[in-house]
Amino acid sequence: MTSAPRFDTIEVTVEGARGALTLDRGDKLNPLSSHTLHEIEVAARWLDTHDDLTVVVVSGRGRAFSAGADVSAFGGGAPADGRSPRDDADRGWRMARAMDELRAVTIARIQGWCVGGGLVLAAVCDLRVAAAGARFSIPEVELGIPLAWGGIPRLVREIGPALTKELVMTCREFGPEEAKAAGFLNRVVADDQLDDAVEELAASLARMPKLALLATKAHTNAVTEAMVATGRSWSDADGLLAGLRDPDGRRSADAYLRRVRGGKRGDG
Repeated sequence: MTSAPRFDTIEVTVEGARGALTLDRGDKLNPLSSHTLHEIEVAARWLDTHDDLTVVVVSGRGRAFSAGADVSAFGGGAPADGRSPRDDADRGWRMARAMDELRAVTIARIQGWCVGGGLVLAAVCDLRVAAAGARFSIPEVELGIPLAWGGIPRLVREIGPALTKELVMTCREFGPEEAKAAGFLNRVVADDQLDDAVEELAASLARMPKLALLATKAHTNAVTEAMVATGRSWSDADGLLAGLRDPDGRRSADAYLRRVRGGKRGDG
């Protein structure tokens, strides 16, 4: 097994053809802070240096896949390390691009909450398997910010424009069966069968001839990028920062966060 560079909020490993990227703040439901987004970007680039790698399982430790973006980390002035607020807000888009460009096939293993930015991370993966008890939501609009990180074009590609508009604009929660019917999930399994189902899928992919497998991923991605290009989302960070300065949006966000924090769920 090859150990990755040292990370603070994720764990990344490679063993032959198999890799794993695990969000490692389970006690906080794996929020996606600016620092975590940068670590995922670095990890994706590091994973791509392994020529034998064909499959990477992306998961969250503990009770949730990811509670979403840590919105408190964005727009609060210049970051401590000297980055500009826009550079900070752009980290989610760069993370998603790095995951997009990973040659290996990625499988999202989804349990518990998959919220906002966490759902975008799952959408970036090639295949998605969810437990029956998983729950999804995209609360960004209620938080006063547009869905960023290339989330809109990715959802339009996966589930179509009408359902993307409904789920993003209403911010309503939805379950794995609806997500599967919409085309977002490949499989839904009982909670206690999630690990076995992901292992079966990963092992099946790892047995395939690497050239044909990865060429199929690259070909499919090229077709979908031509259909709805995620590169058009380069200005997502500007919309995010504008939303964080909107008084009406801030009032809505305050009300939302007061409501959900009692349940210890995610921010966005």
